[in-house]
Amino acid sequence: MPILFLLFAIIPVAEIALLIHVGGEIGGWNTIALVLITAAVGAFLVKREGLATMQAAQNKLQQQQMPGQELFEGACLLVAGVLLVTPGFMTDVVGFLLVIPPTRKAIAKAVSKRLSGHIVTQHSYSQYQSYRQDSNDGDVFEGEFRNHETPTIDDKNEKN
Repeated sequence: MPILFLLFAIIPVAEIALLIHVGGEIGGWNTIALVLITAAVGAFLVKREGLATMQAAQNKLQQQQMPGQELFEGACLLVAGVLLVTPGFMTDVVGFLLVIPPTRKAIAKAVSKRLSGHIVTQHSYSQYQSYRQDSNDGDVFEGEFRNHETPTIDDKNEKN
């Protein structure tokens, strides 16, 4: 609840106050021009980085690897795009931090590290996996095998 209040009440009021202050210092038209320029530059950077991130994700998929880091970086770029086209200087700063590759990668690694203990993969639940192979002469071999990478309760009981 406090985070939503901060996002939807305090930040917009702070942005408006900062826009008014900057407008008083450099003029209203100059402030509007600055906001439009940051939005245009931000949109260009988000597009460029988004294409690079998408290419990196496709390369990982071709290597049959999960592009987890790239997917999260893509989400960061989506948030950055929204922040950069939103009028305001504070949102622009956060948006540009999410667009710059070193900070985006650092944020992605930090969040990934924080979430790594909370994510459960399908692999950890699969005790038995089915196996079926059709040979050239029409024989079918079916069976089950156990993955020994993740010990199950049955594995622990068999050792005792």
